[in-house]
Amino acid sequence: MLASRRKFLAQTSLLLAGAATMPHQLFANAATNSVLGVQLYSVRDDMKKDPVGTLKQLAAMGYRNVEHANYIDRKFYGFTAKEFKKVLDDVGLKMPTGHTVMERGHWDTAKKDFTASWKYTVEDAAIVGQQYVISPWLDEQLRKTYDGLLAYMEVFNKSGELCKKSGMKFGYHNHNFEFSTKLNNQKVFDIMVKHTDPTLVAQQLDIGNMYGAGGRALEIVKQYPGRFELMHVKDEIKTATKGEMEDGYESTVLGKGVVGVKEVIDQGRKTGGTIHFVVEQESYQQLTPLQSMKADFEIMRKWGY
Repeated sequence: MLASRRKFLAQTSLLLAGAATMPHQLFANAATNSVLGVQLYSVRDDMKKDPVGTLKQLAAMGYRNVEHANYIDRKFYGFTAKEFKKVLDDVGLKMPTGHTVMERGHWDTAKKDFTASWKYTVEDAAIVGQQYVISPWLDEQLRKTYDGLLAYMEVFNKSGELCKKSGMKFGYHNHNFEFSTKLNNQKVFDIMVKHTDPTLVAQQLDIGNMYGAGGRALEIVKQYPGRFELMHVKDEIKTATKGEMEDGYESTVLGKGVVGVKEVIDQGRKTGGTIHFVVEQESYQQLTPLQSMKADFEIMRKWGY
């Protein structure tokens, strides 16, 4: 994701931490049993200016599921959970997944319990109709040592237990550091997958973020069969700038880049256990964000999703 996304995630987490002081039917492709959605960060500026109008445009394209990237002070894009659920219902959309960073401060080590802010996160996710509460970042302090990372994977499992009480599942979404950083001669990604309970913690594999760090999604899906209930469907092209992951790559319309998207998502559906395919594009070249989302949707439908 963009460097600005990292800043956005950090700001969102800080605001959410400050807030501590103060089962539905999914629309699925019947032929494939897959759920196609779009990550709203792809249209972040449009959502900021006109969230309802933007959602209507996405629905008009054919999308039936969205994934949020904005939960601040117990509100989604400025709406309470109940309000946003109504907004979604009114435009014919569901929100089975959502991104909110689970920070170090959300776990009270002395009490061995989650803080009120994280409990509110889970509570509001259930109200709005989510099936998955996904954390899209892991604080650098939590991945400095092997033992430290293992200890926090137990917190991941506990978050899974908390979500399970509300009929949901906790999840994690990768960037690129999981593939470029090693602890005890193991990639951070491998440690995280091997030390989280798959019945409690889902992995949302972002198939584009890893590319510049040497991760190849097709190999990973084959390496861990059944472990990727969700995917971020993303393609990448080489760029003259640092790119979204600061590794020389940025996202583009599906099928125009180097990831080999169709082969990856087909493998996900075949052996990866993937049901939720969430389109995300953060750079647009000559198109607008909404034009990109329309192009991506049409390609996914062409591919049978």
